[in-house]
Amino acid sequence: MSPLARVYALVLTCCLLSPINAAAFERGEVDRFATLPAGFGNPEGITADSHGNIYVTTFMPTGAPPGQLFVYNRQGHLERQVSIQGSSNLLLGLDFHPDNHKLLVIDFGRARVLAVNPFSGVAEDFAVVDPTAGAGLNALTFDGQGNVYISDSFRGMILRTGPNGGAVEVWAEHQLLRPLSAPGTPPSVAVPPFGANGLAFNKDASALFVANTGDDRLIKIPVSGGVAATPEVFVNSINGADGLIIDRDDNVWVAANQANEIVVVDKTGRVIAKLGDFDGLDRRGAPKGFLFPASLVRHDGWIYVTNLALDLRLFGHPTVDSQWAEEVRSHTISRIRARIPRIEGFR
Repeated sequence: MSPLARVYALVLTCCLLSPINAAAFERGEVDRFATLPAGFGNPEGITADSHGNIYVTTFMPTGAPPGQLFVYNRQGHLERQVSIQGSSNLLLGLDFHPDNHKLLVIDFGRARVLAVNPFSGVAEDFAVVDPTAGAGLNALTFDGQGNVYISDSFRGMILRTGPNGGAVEVWAEHQLLRPLSAPGTPPSVAVPPFGANGLAFNKDASALFVANTGDDRLIKIPVSGGVAATPEVFVNSINGADGLIIDRDDNVWVAANQANEIVVVDKTGRVIAKLGDFDGLDRRGAPKGFLFPASLVRHDGWIYVTNLALDLRLFGHPTVDSQWAEEVRSHTISRIRARIPRIEGFR
C-alpha cells in the first residue's frame, strides 16, 4: 500500500469510528392531522377551542363565496363544515375572543372582521374598514383588556378596536410594517405581497411582535401603557414570515411560508429551532410535511399548521414551490410536536 493510500485508509477509519454529529437542527416529524373535503383548498387561518377542536378557514382565490370554516376534533376527524354567511371566499385569521368567546374571522375580501356563529355560520360585522381605503386585513390578536389588534398588510398598519368591536383606530403605522420597507421600492415587488401579517404580544405585553411577510422580517413594536412606540427590526431573513405565536418563555414561533418550515427565535432574536420541511406530494396529491405553511396554533403539546399551498403565479409571482402548489389535489393541515430540540452550543 502506498503512503497516500495508507493516509486515506486512516482517515476513513477515523470517520467510521467517530460518532456522527447530528444535523444542526433536528426538524422533528410532521404528521398529517386532517384533510379538507374534496373540492376545497388553501387552508389559511387556524385556531383551537378549549376542548381541543381545531378551526380552519380557507383562502381560495379560484373559489366562490361564501367562505368556509372547517371544524376538526382532536383526532383530525371533520366535525362540521360551515359556510360563513355573506362572506367572501378569501378568509384569513380567526380566533376566539378571550372574554366574550365570540369567534372572530377576518374576511380579507370584504375588509372586515366578522363575529361568526361556528355552528350555523350566521355572521355579523364586528369591525369594518372603509372598503375604498385599500386595506388588507390579515391576522388578529388580543391584549389583556380584550382589545382586538388587526394587521393591515397593504397599508402597513396595526388597527385596534375595543372588546365589543365597532370603529377601528390606527394603533401603529410605519414603513417597517409595509411590504418591502426600502424607500422607493414598490410593494408589488414583495413576495408574497403582504407586509404586516401574524402578530402577538410577548408575556408581559411590553412588545407586540409582527411578521412582515414580503420583507422576511420580524418587527418589534415596544408598548408602554397600551401605547405603541416606534417599530424596530427584531430579526431579518425569515423567508416569507407569516403567522406567529409566542410561548411562555417568549420564544417566537414563525411560519416561514417560502421555506416550508417553522422558525423559532428566542427573546434575543437568535434562532433556536427550525422545524419541519416539505417532502413532496403523495399519490393523492397531498403535501407531505409543510407546503406554504401559513398559520399555526399551539394546543395540548402540538403545533397545528395550515398548508396554504398557494400558487403565487396567480398573482404574478412565480416561486420555487409554485409548480408543487399547482399539483396539489388534496389540501391538508399538519401538526408537529411543540418541542424545541436541543442544539449544540445553546444553553
